[in-house]
Amino acid sequence: MEKGLSGGQYQPLTQDKIGRIHGCALRLLEEVGVKVDLPEALDIFSEAGASVDPESKRVRIPEKVVEKSLGLAPGRVILYGREPEHNLILEKTRVYMGTGGAAPYVIDPNSGKKRRSNLEDIAKLGKLTDGLENIHFYTIPCAAQDIPQEKISINEFYASLSTTTKHIMGPVQNPEDVKDVMVMAGMICGGEEKLKEKPFISFVTSWMISPLTFDPGATKILIEIVKSGMPVALSSAPMAGATSPITMAGTLTQLHAEELAGIVFSQLLKPGAPVLYGGIPGMADMHDLSYKAGGVEFGFMNAAISQLATYIDVPNYCSAGITEAKIPSMQAIYEKTFSICQCALAGSNYVHHAAGVLESILTLGYGQFVIDNEIIGMAMKMVKGIEVDADRLAIDVIKEVGPGGYFFSSRHTRKYLKTEYLEPMLMPRSARTSTETLQQNRPLDVLHYAREKATEIIEGHETPTIPQEIDKRIRERYDIML
Repeated sequence: MEKGLSGGQYQPLTQDKIGRIHGCALRLLEEVGVKVDLPEALDIFSEAGASVDPESKRVRIPEKVVEKSLGLAPGRVILYGREPEHNLILEKTRVYMGTGGAAPYVIDPNSGKKRRSNLEDIAKLGKLTDGLENIHFYTIPCAAQDIPQEKISINEFYASLSTTTKHIMGPVQNPEDVKDVMVMAGMICGGEEKLKEKPFISFVTSWMISPLTFDPGATKILIEIVKSGMPVALSSAPMAGATSPITMAGTLTQLHAEELAGIVFSQLLKPGAPVLYGGIPGMADMHDLSYKAGGVEFGFMNAAISQLATYIDVPNYCSAGITEAKIPSMQAIYEKTFSICQCALAGSNYVHHAAGVLESILTLGYGQFVIDNEIIGMAMKMVKGIEVDADRLAIDVIKEVGPGGYFFSSRHTRKYLKTEYLEPMLMPRSARTSTETLQQNRPLDVLHYAREKATEIIEGHETPTIPQEIDKRIRERYDIML
C-alpha cells in the first residue's frame, strides 16, 4: 500500500468539541500554568511576556503568546529518508505508521522466549523494518541494555543507520548526545548542513511530566535539539485517572495545554523550529495504576490528537497499536487493529508504536512486526478507499462481456489484478487450502509463520550499509559496540 495517504474520514470530535477543548486548554495555561524548574527556561518565558513566579516556578502563559507562537510553528514538516521513496511529508491529514517505544524486553525470534533487549535487537529490527513495506519509519523501538549508559545514544542511532534507509527517530540521554548523533549522521550524508537540509534522523523528547510539569533534564535536551534546527517530537503521555482526569475530554484538554506549552517554548527558542505535536494519551488501570492502552478509548483519544493538531496547523505524532497482550495472540491482533484503524482513518501524521509492541510497550515481538505490517497495510487500504473513475467503473468492459459472461481473461482484469486488492503475506486465503490441511498444520499458525517470515527477512533482505570508509571514521571517533 502507498504511504502518506490523506485520512480524515473518521472524526471522534466535532469542530465544536475541538474548539471547546482548545479554549479550555488556553484557560489552563493562563490561569493554572505550567511548572518549570529550570532558570534558563523561566527567563525565556518571562522575556516573552508570560507571568513567572520564581518561588513556585509557575509559568502562566497568556493567550496572545500562544497564538503568536502557533503562527510561527511550521504546518508542514518533512522527515527525510536516506532514499527519497522513504520521505515523510507530515501535514494536514497525511498518514504514516511505524515503530516506537523503549521496550526493555523482546521475544527472541529463535527460541520464542522473552529476554532483555540489546543493541543487536535494534540492528535486526531496523533491517526487518527496512524489509516491511507498510512500516514507514523506524523510531528506535527497544533499549540497548547491554552497553554502558553513556554510550547508548550514539550506538542506538548507529545500529539503526547501519540497517535501514527509512527515517529514524530516537531519544538521547543528554544534551551532548544531540551533537554527537548529528555529527555521525552528517558524516554519512556529507556534512551537518546537508543533514539539516534533509534530516533523515530526528529526535523525540519526553520533556513533559504530566500534569503540566516541565522535566528539567529533558528540557535541557529539548533546548539543544531546537537550537540545532533538527525536527523534534514533543512527547507528552498522560494516563487518564492517574496523571490526568479520568474522562477522555479532561485528558485531552490537559494534554492539549501541555502540547501548546511545548510548542510555545520551542518557538520562543527558535522561531519556525520544526516540531511535532506529540500527544500520546493513555489510561491507567484503576486496579493497580499500570499503563493501559488496549481499550478502544485509547484509539479514540489518539485519533482525536490528530484533530487537535490539525486545528492549530501543527503536524502530529501519536500512538496506535499498543496492546496489553504479553505475546502475539488474538488479543494482540484485535486490540492493535482498532487503534491502528482509528488513527489511520483520522488522518494522524506520524503514528508510532504501530508495529511490534506487546505488553503495554514493555515487550517487542519479531513476528509481531510482520503481523502488524499486514494490519497497517489493511488500514492504509481503508484510508485510500474505493477509487471511482471512468476506467474503474468498467462500463465498456461490462458491455463487452455481456450478460452471463466471465471477466477472467479480460484485459481490464489483468490491468487491476495486482493493485485493486491486497495480497496477504502470511496466511492463505485460497479456497484450495482445505480445512484438513490447516488442522494438520495447526502448529504452523499465523504466529509461527510470522516469526519464520521475520527471520527470513532479516537473513535475506539487503540494505544499503554505511560505506566502509565512513564507517571506519565513525568507529575511530566513537566507541561503536556493534
